[in-house]
Amino acid sequence: MNNLEHFRLQFGLPSACALPVSFLCRPEPPAEPGTPAHSTAVVEMAMNSILNPDDIKKALDAFQAVDSFDHKRFFEMVGLKAKSADDVKKAFHVLDADNSGYIEEEELKFVLKQFDKGGRDLTDKETKAFLQAADKDGDGKIGAEEFAALVRE
Repeated sequence: MNNLEHFRLQFGLPSACALPVSFLCRPEPPAEPGTPAHSTAVVEMAMNSILNPDDIKKALDAFQAVDSFDHKRFFEMVGLKAKSADDVKKAFHVLDADNSGYIEEEELKFVLKQFDKGGRDLTDKETKAFLQAADKDGDGKIGAEEFAALVRE
């Protein structure tokens, strides 16, 4: 099962070929080493099925400046804080780009791009602060429960 089919089933979306965007029907190229495994189109489709695209854009615009990222404000601005536990879990799975069951530090660096391809990379300082805020058990990664608790802060 490819990434597109996985997300289609996970989020209850129609078959990719039934969507009006024809490029989603082509096979996905393999991910480049060091980049998230999910294709940009799949990630945006998944996030847009959970969150309002206008809210995502406003939040990304608010945090365009380097070292300005604040996870609490970001989650509130995109509307994730007000979503159900199920929707927060879906967002976690989108952000877990390698499907390991955890969001690791390398995935956090690209977290804004997971909401929209126009998002910027987090700086090392922002990435470490984000990880420190969420990693309550000290294992160096964020599990689903840690992520849900972070969103609810």
